[in-house]
Amino acid sequence: MENKEIKFLKLQQIIDAHEGKISHLIAILQESQAEYGYLPKEVLTYIATAMGISPATVLGVATFYAQFSLIPKGKYVIRVCDGTACHVRGSEPIMMGLRKELSLSADKPTSDDLMFTLETVSCLGACGLAPVVVADEEVHGQMTPDGILEVVKKLASAASEN
Repeated sequence: MENKEIKFLKLQQIIDAHEGKISHLIAILQESQAEYGYLPKEVLTYIATAMGISPATVLGVATFYAQFSLIPKGKYVIRVCDGTACHVRGSEPIMMGLRKELSLSADKPTSDDLMFTLETVSCLGACGLAPVVVADEEVHGQMTPDGILEVVKKLASAASEN
């Protein structure tokens, strides 16, 4: 079986598990993204065709919600809060240090090796711990530029051991 057929077989299983219901589109997109790491155009097109809805509708939902990504993300996603409390307490130097260390920019949020993706978020809901960074789903409060680089080194080291 060709790789593309395998990809679409899994996608069809996700759609079938939700009985192809349009009211389940968000859940279908969530599970598809969990399976593939992001939502490539061909996956969105397949979902639309299989569910009998327009590709524009599927793309509209995928681009409306911040939880969905149309580009590949790294193995480790690092979210730096830039809400008011975090910004005032130094989130910008943390972001700049990460970009420099990982050779990233605002236009290039994911490292070439697909190890890290850097995102800025408006609030992580932990203002008392500002500045806050979430790295690989772990919350790090009162973060510093040097502190986040240590976190990145630990993640990279863990990845190389696996």
